[in-house]
Amino acid sequence: MSRYCERCKKATKACICQWIQQLDAKTELWILQHPSEVKRAIGTARILTLSLPNAKLWVGEDFSHHEEINQLLAEPDRQAWVVYPGEQALPISSLTGEGTEQATEPKRTLILLDGTWKKAYKIWQLSSNLQQLPTVALDNVEQGNYRIRKSPKSQGVSTVEAGYLALTALEGDDDKFAPLIDAFNQMIEYQIQQMPQGVFERNYR
Repeated sequence: MSRYCERCKKATKACICQWIQQLDAKTELWILQHPSEVKRAIGTARILTLSLPNAKLWVGEDFSHHEEINQLLAEPDRQAWVVYPGEQALPISSLTGEGTEQATEPKRTLILLDGTWKKAYKIWQLSSNLQQLPTVALDNVEQGNYRIRKSPKSQGVSTVEAGYLALTALEGDDDKFAPLIDAFNQMIEYQIQQMPQGVFERNYR
C-alpha cells in the first residue's frame, strides 16, 4: 500500500480527500506555486485544485516564457488579474461589475502566487508577463487562520483562504465556497494534533 494518497498527494494518514467537495465557480483560479511549496505537508493549494474543476496549477519561479500560460493570457475574451497587494492594486471588491455590460461573458481569471511572502515576491519579480497584468488586493480579509505557519503580515492568509476570499468577493456567495475553508480547517486541526504536546502552544499562540 502506498504511503501517499494518489489523489491529494499527501501522506495516506493525512489524506484530505474526505473533506473535499466539488464546487462550481465561474471564475478560473490559476495557482503559480513556488517549487519549495510542492512537498509541504501543510500546503493548501491542493484543496483548490481538487475542489474547483477549472482551477489550474503550475510550478516554477519565472513564468515569463511559460508557453501555456502565455497562450491562455493571449485569448481575446480573457480578463486576468494577479492577486498581489502592490501599490497599484485595486480592491477586489471593485471587480464585481467587470464584464457585466459585455455581450458575451469574458473568461474571468485570478492568478494566485503560492508561497511565503518572500517566495511570492520572487515569482512576481521574475515573471515579466505577470507584471503586465492588473493587480488586485483582498479588501475582505480580516485575519487568516493559518495557525501553524506564521506570516510577517498581520492579515497574511494561506493560498486556499486567498482563493476563498477572491471567489466570494467576485461571485458573492460565502456559503457556496465554505467547503474550501472547512477542508482547510480540518487539515490544520489534524496537523496540530500530530504535534508533540505543548509544541503548538509554545510556538504558535
